Amino acid sequence: MFTEVKSLEEFNQLKKEAALLAYFSTEACSVCKVLKPKVEAMVSAEFPEIKLAYVKSEVLPEVAAQNQVFAAPTILVFFDGREYIRKSRNVGVSELQEAIARPYELMFG
Repeated sequence: MFTEVKSLEEFNQLKKEAALLAYFSTEACSVCKVLKPKVEAMVSAEFPEIKLAYVKSEVLPEVAAQNQVFAAPTILVFFDGREYIRKSRNVGVSELQEAIARPYELMFG
């Protein structure tokens, strides 16, 4: 289940989790609305230890800027507070799953 981020402080706290997937989106992004539930379902099924955070880039531009997010959708995956994966615009769920699998297995396997 995605947690909607309300502030930069909250996002920085979430990054301290063992694993975090941050989904950056805008209201005007129709692709984002279709992709988000697919990403949520895939992560919940395959990677239960990963926390999910949802960031509305137009509501929290400072969070987007601090993470150098300039396009929607952008997905960032953090392990131990460090960014490991960055996917932007054309994101395939299976491609994202493959990218997450190795670092996830090393961390939680």
